Amino acid sequence: MAKIKDTDYLAISARIRAMETTLLTAERMERLLEARSGEEVSKLLQECGYPELDAARPEAMDAALSQAREALLADLGDSAPDPRYIDIFKLKYDYHNAKTILKAAAMGTDPARMLMDMGRVSASELKTAMDSGELDGLPGTLPEAVAEAKSVLDTTRDPQLSDITLDRWMYRDMAQVADVTGSAFLRGYVASQIDAANLRALIRTLRMGKNADFLAGVLFDGGGIDPAAILAVAAERGSGLEEVYSSTRFAQAAEAGEAALKGGSLTEFEKRCDDAVADYLSGAQMIPFGEAPMLAYLAARETEYTNIRILLMGRAAGLSPEIIRSRLRRINA
Repeated sequence: MAKIKDTDYLAISARIRAMETTLLTAERMERLLEARSGEEVSKLLQECGYPELDAARPEAMDAALSQAREALLADLGDSAPDPRYIDIFKLKYDYHNAKTILKAAAMGTDPARMLMDMGRVSASELKTAMDSGELDGLPGTLPEAVAEAKSVLDTTRDPQLSDITLDRWMYRDMAQVADVTGSAFLRGYVASQIDAANLRALIRTLRMGKNADFLAGVLFDGGGIDPAAILAVAAERGSGLEEVYSSTRFAQAAEAGEAALKGGSLTEFEKRCDDAVADYLSGAQMIPFGEAPMLAYLAARETEYTNIRILLMGRAAGLSPEIIRSRLRRINA
């Protein structure tokens, strides 16, 4: 592929800026939180381009959000100068589907209901390749990932270890795509996601009472925070956690993690991890054109889909606006 210049993104960057005007900003989310009826919520969402979403029918709601996500990826994929930037948001569905197919095969069940047809390869094509063992035609690192994860599952009968294996390959795949594009912004985005995953692994390991040896098997390479420093915190049962993260964008997440270790909210901790990644993406607001605005917009939409689900399910459960608000992820728009 010929080298792509920032100026090749002039047209799509202008379009992205226009599309950003329909994002569910903090102000729009407040209107949704304070809406007095479901009809008012539906009207506000429809103003932002969404179909009718009903939390009383969660499967239909999830299907509608998936369709919105798929349509967006297809739309921008058709106009992006380099489709590999779209692949970053597709490949996680390949790995989700691989996990689902492997576990279904081990249990003798049908994975169809859990498959998501939004990856670089269709769910049916992936299942056919995995059933036949003919993996060479799969994209990225999927052939190696599936082969190793299947071996792990066959040997250990532990689906959690198989999932960890696929997650590790997923981040390698993402890092490989970022390296091939040559985008420093994309490399930073992948690194921030790895840092978030590693911090989550640290807190979960400590809460489960596991040791540093266990954590060493679930940490991912490629982040900006040295795994050795994370392992040292685990060895000290959490001591030094805030010091390791104090000079990083994950400082507040680490503080929430320390609170979670003392019985505090895991939900707040998870939210802070996601917000730290969003903080990295906020840097795209200062970049007039290039791949960064497109990447940040796609990530913002991913967060928006999550927030819509949190909000609608929360309202359906009768949660107060304050509780729902505390669970919403930040969107930099």
